[in-house]
Amino acid sequence: MQSPIAPKKPQLLEIHGHQRIDEYYWMNDRENPEVIDYLHAENKYLKTVMKPTEEFQENLFEEMKARIKEDDQTVPYFKSGYFWYVRYEKGEEYPIYCRRKGSQLSPEEVLLNVNELANGKSYYQVGSTATSPDQKILAFAADEVGRRIYTIHFKNLETGEILSDSIPEITGNLVWAADNRTVFYSKQDPETLRSYQIYKHILGSDFKKDQLIYEEPDEEFSCMVHKSKSEEYLFIHSESTISSEMRFLKSDRPDSEFQILQERIPHLEYAADYYGDFFWIKTNENAQNFKLVKAPISDPGKSNWIDVIAHRSSVLLEDFDLFSRYLVTQERSNGLTQIQIMPWEGEAYSLTFDDETYTAWVSTNPEFDTDVVRFGYNSLVTPSSVFDFNMITGEKTLLKQQEVVGGHDPGLYHSERIWAKAEDGTLVPISLVYRKSLFSKTGENPLLLYSYGSYGYSMDAYFSSNRLSLLDRGFVFAIAHIRGGEDLGRHWYEQGKMLNKRNTFTDFISCAEHLIAQKYTSAAHLYAMGGSAGGLLVGAVINLRPELFNGAIANVPFVDVVTTMLDESIPLTTGEFQEWGNPKDKEYYEYMLSYSPYDNVAPKAYPNILVTSGLHDSQVQYWEPTKWVAKLRSMKTDDNLLLLDTNMEAGHGGASGRFNALKELALEYTFLLMLEGKIS
Repeated sequence: MQSPIAPKKPQLLEIHGHQRIDEYYWMNDRENPEVIDYLHAENKYLKTVMKPTEEFQENLFEEMKARIKEDDQTVPYFKSGYFWYVRYEKGEEYPIYCRRKGSQLSPEEVLLNVNELANGKSYYQVGSTATSPDQKILAFAADEVGRRIYTIHFKNLETGEILSDSIPEITGNLVWAADNRTVFYSKQDPETLRSYQIYKHILGSDFKKDQLIYEEPDEEFSCMVHKSKSEEYLFIHSESTISSEMRFLKSDRPDSEFQILQERIPHLEYAADYYGDFFWIKTNENAQNFKLVKAPISDPGKSNWIDVIAHRSSVLLEDFDLFSRYLVTQERSNGLTQIQIMPWEGEAYSLTFDDETYTAWVSTNPEFDTDVVRFGYNSLVTPSSVFDFNMITGEKTLLKQQEVVGGHDPGLYHSERIWAKAEDGTLVPISLVYRKSLFSKTGENPLLLYSYGSYGYSMDAYFSSNRLSLLDRGFVFAIAHIRGGEDLGRHWYEQGKMLNKRNTFTDFISCAEHLIAQKYTSAAHLYAMGGSAGGLLVGAVINLRPELFNGAIANVPFVDVVTTMLDESIPLTTGEFQEWGNPKDKEYYEYMLSYSPYDNVAPKAYPNILVTSGLHDSQVQYWEPTKWVAKLRSMKTDDNLLLLDTNMEAGHGGASGRFNALKELALEYTFLLMLEGKIS
């Protein structure tokens, strides 16, 4: 079948005296039947090309699905007199939210069976859920399109009735006040989808009469509402990429006015919780890697901030949790997470972990007066595990480890961390895993190199039972911990954003070159993968060094950087000027133009490419990957595969449900295995 050829309709784009011709600008209209027809044509082309692999895809899907324990449940946690958990039933796609009163032996109460709510719908996603303080009413937010536009519903937990109250077209963020009748929630701008308003809803009233409590005027900021751990305070948190501002209100006084904790200042970030007449605040005030301070509630401005944990140049403070007798922090040092226990009285100490590369995190700890902290742990070879740690005795209790149905022997696999030297001499860590019996350092192993590299999101080493389908067929899986994330601290992020963004791409290329030089793989067997801003990464590196890769997978890729960042009507644009820069400034325009994947497509040979997209994507609009594929088709000089898979019923996160998403992953893995001749 001939690949689809998109019509060219030149559109002149001009700024700073510079002209660009965008031949596919017309695709920016999801109501245009010609656009929809083109997306269907691309989907049909992909289906035709991949048709010989359909049986393999189905087998691969079943293989990955078979490893998942279908009748599974989360570890219950205790809060407000109940044990809370989520479980799944065999053959069902969606979660069931449950609780038991007082004891785990008490009768189960089903709060919400999402399978029933999703019945007959092509997409259904429950976002936040929250029960009223008296535990009688459940509020939950549901999205039926995939564009992350939710409706809040209310359920009477005593009668099981879904109440007539509903609040449409909101973000899904909500909290209850202490009076059991007031709900605060955030609402987005209908065009840009920026979360910019906080409303107050009284149960039983018409949402059209809800009171606007706060409106965020700065287009670079968004806002949300949440509670302190103790639930005594409500917070409105406004934030941009480089600044924060919080307001607070006693939860039992919902009709009072929110008070400012600390007015916003450019480049001052902070986040607060409450304990013992103080706000406890993580902040970057004169602290690049953040520090912990406390401030009296009576006057919490930064002039009264008192250091609790001082800034450390080699340790990033990621998070903290407050207990009646302990302060627990989650930190990052040398690229690895650490959990620190600090008794209010006594010596501090850290938990120890054995794997060379791993992920650890402070888990759900709603109880305040306890000597036990719950944490999570996994690695590239160790399934996700939940532990309770007694902070007095040091006893560590494994509560649950992700079950791999059919068995998983970590001893069959090897994980390690190596370091690549970047263009400027900076050492960049790489975490990798492979099956020992199928690996040899000859350069013949296929290798999938994955990364993200934006927004300060760290790409930690994590376990995936799905990934075993690649490892058991000889693939090496590697994560490049490139600049743009916070893997090695805040400076690691700042060296990969704004006018340093190209470091993200050259770091990835250096990692690829190092893996080839050390014979973990070769260019003939190397594959790049990333999603969203990681898709930008993939697009940039295959423009810069296409010969390094045999194939690439770009999931919902942000590739039309300049045009998107010039259009302030598009969701996320204004809020991300401090991440990418504002191209209305000529310096940033020219810098973005130097790496924007769409703008730098050239007449040359590219690797095999699979691109995924979602028609209802609210973060990366569907037209970005669509335009990119169309332009690549018209300009590339090779005969390699170029495929576009658009989910016509989903958004940025892909299909809803725990198994539907596996079908998309099976396609991606099949694409890689097909290129390696491993379809059998």
